[in-house]
Amino acid sequence: MSLTRLLHYAGWPAATGALLALLALLLFPQLRGASTATTGAQSFSLNGLSPLGSQWEGPVSYADAVQRASPAVVSILTYKELKRSRHPLSDDPLFRLFFNQSDIPQQTRMQAALGSGVIVSANGYLLTNNHVISGAEDITVLLRDGREAQASLVGTDTDSDLAVLKIDLADLTTINFGNPAAARVGDVVLAIGNPFGVGQTVTQGIISATGRDGANLNLDTLESNFIQTDAAINPGNSGGALIDAYGNLLGINTAVHSQRGANSVGIGFAIPAGTAMKVLDDIIEFGHVVRGWLGIETRQLTPRLARSFNLTYTEGIIITAIFNNGPAHLAGLLPGDVITHINEMPVGDGRQGMLQITQSRPGASVDIEVLRNGVTQTIEAVIGTKPVRQIPVRPVAG
Repeated sequence: MSLTRLLHYAGWPAATGALLALLALLLFPQLRGASTATTGAQSFSLNGLSPLGSQWEGPVSYADAVQRASPAVVSILTYKELKRSRHPLSDDPLFRLFFNQSDIPQQTRMQAALGSGVIVSANGYLLTNNHVISGAEDITVLLRDGREAQASLVGTDTDSDLAVLKIDLADLTTINFGNPAAARVGDVVLAIGNPFGVGQTVTQGIISATGRDGANLNLDTLESNFIQTDAAINPGNSGGALIDAYGNLLGINTAVHSQRGANSVGIGFAIPAGTAMKVLDDIIEFGHVVRGWLGIETRQLTPRLARSFNLTYTEGIIITAIFNNGPAHLAGLLPGDVITHINEMPVGDGRQGMLQITQSRPGASVDIEVLRNGVTQTIEAVIGTKPVRQIPVRPVAG
């Protein structure tokens, strides 16, 4: 028998076997996951479900997380009284020049606005954004279970754009707290709120960045530790909850970066839950937020500044000015000192270091490691209270 005829007859069993194997995979898909292909030390599942190992697997549904957190997220309806002149020419400058404004009849109307909030204690304390309730004469809280209550304003903090409300209702469901400090870029997060007044809505995304500075984002707040997310945040979401994949609170949704009239462009910001709870605790205890203060102004140590100081690194901040008789002045810090560590923690670009100071209680002592004239030294300073209105900063000699 020739070689050609031998291959012809032998090929039919092989082809038949391949067809039967393919038919078995189609009829019994579970068989696909039973095989793995290995390349070197890395194993890949042929079904494509877990190419990086079981530790990377995430939940298929976040319904449990939503069910756990959503009862603690409320809608907030506010009413603000607006007065408007009835005369059609009342806004004309020439008209106002000749006519006394007090003689022009006024008409009053109520303006309604919507926002969101988060129940953080069983005795009725809520967190929301200051801009949600600013100027409101009536604040109504709508719960997910259909109940509603008039809220009293406990206090506000414009620096963080947070406000504390209180309602008197029984059997309130409170939010569970997560650990924003441990949150990583790429973690799945969910935003819960009442966008556009359509009702409680959940959007999903990831943490896009952490430690964002509000001043650099042109936000009307001094908060410098925003969580950035691409979960859709729209008007009405402000004050709502940003939760992790297990239903734990990571932050209070507060702002969105918009462009050309767009509401949500995938860049939203939330105030970390730890910062928000400190604001709540301070407002309840003191009536205002108590922030630690060193009495210094600083700049990040850029490569150019580092060269001028004959430094080989840029991890630190340089003191550019000091308040007379402030905590830093009394401790002996000087303009030109380069702060590298606070309580043995590197200050990096300065944001985390300054956040550590502002979140410290006045009266607490901190060890500040500085580089002065090429010599490293540690100076102990006592945290002061940040003035409500700061006097102009000027360099001091000693």
